[in-house]
Amino acid sequence: MGRRRQSVTIKHVAADAGVSLQTVSRVINDEPNVRPAMKEKVQASIDKLGYVPSIAAQRMSGSRSYLILAINDRDRTIADWRARDGRDWIDQMLLGGMLTAAERGYRMIFELVDTHSDHVERELGAALAALQPDGVIVTPPHSENPQITGLLAERGIPFARIGSKEEGPGIAMTMGDELLAGKATDHLIELGHMRIGFVAGPDEYSLSAWRVDGWREAMGNAGLDCDGLLEQGDFGFESGLAAARALLDRDDPPTAIIASSDQMALAALDVARERGLDVPRDLSIVSFDNTPVVRFTSPALTALDQAISATTARAVELLIDARKNGAPDQPVVVEGELIVRGSTARAPNHARS
Repeated sequence: MGRRRQSVTIKHVAADAGVSLQTVSRVINDEPNVRPAMKEKVQASIDKLGYVPSIAAQRMSGSRSYLILAINDRDRTIADWRARDGRDWIDQMLLGGMLTAAERGYRMIFELVDTHSDHVERELGAALAALQPDGVIVTPPHSENPQITGLLAERGIPFARIGSKEEGPGIAMTMGDELLAGKATDHLIELGHMRIGFVAGPDEYSLSAWRVDGWREAMGNAGLDCDGLLEQGDFGFESGLAAARALLDRDDPPTAIIASSDQMALAALDVARERGLDVPRDLSIVSFDNTPVVRFTSPALTALDQAISATTARAVELLIDARKNGAPDQPVVVEGELIVRGSTARAPNHARS
């Protein structure tokens, strides 16, 4: 009868491979100065015996905790959870981060921190002291909060800044916001739209400005004017209503609207209905999130799918490898894609004439 997996220890692996406990420990902890042939021999014994390294034992045997900490904004996250309206930012983060961490023998822990709190350093400091993570993933707007990034840099903890291109410590990462906004604009231009409105997000997120830049550049490349076609919201539904109404109240209103969040795109859809406009015959709409809800609207919304899962997975990989490889010199871009559905169509004939 074979040995039960639970009873297999590092001693069994060492005996099977004919090496010392220290060598097995070095292979498990992916330490340098282990010859490839020796590493292969130890790994073969690990696979044969079904040995599963204990994170607790790994933590005790070295300087690593085998934990990655991901933090998100408390107020916005809790509001999203309570609203139960289909936003899946956290789900996608967990999908990419937890699976990738597990593949590398790590675990990802998720924490909420209030970015506006006077106690942010104390909150984050307490989490760092309790968990002692090997790396931290910071999401917007935390990723550009100098209190948070400064504290992580001061503690010498590798961290990834999603939604940030600023110079400074940490690994800067984006999801290609300018490129995605440009893709949406180009898609509408190809459909014959010349008046393309844009609903931007709040200023506290740098990505809001990046998206506007992508829209402006695509419009400019096509020789189209942006004047009177930009409104700003806060990513929420009510702000989307106000922005869509302001755009459609123009003397020469847009025939298409790109909204920087699903909630604001849903609001634009509602405003179109209240004014008797058919989507997409009279007005095309593109969203910037592609959360589950946009597939069930009528019509289903064309949306820019941000690579949240892939970006978080890449962040985990970079953080785990940071002690050997250091941080990339340039911002890491993990670009999403445009998903075309029923809310975009050829511009009305009068708009193309």
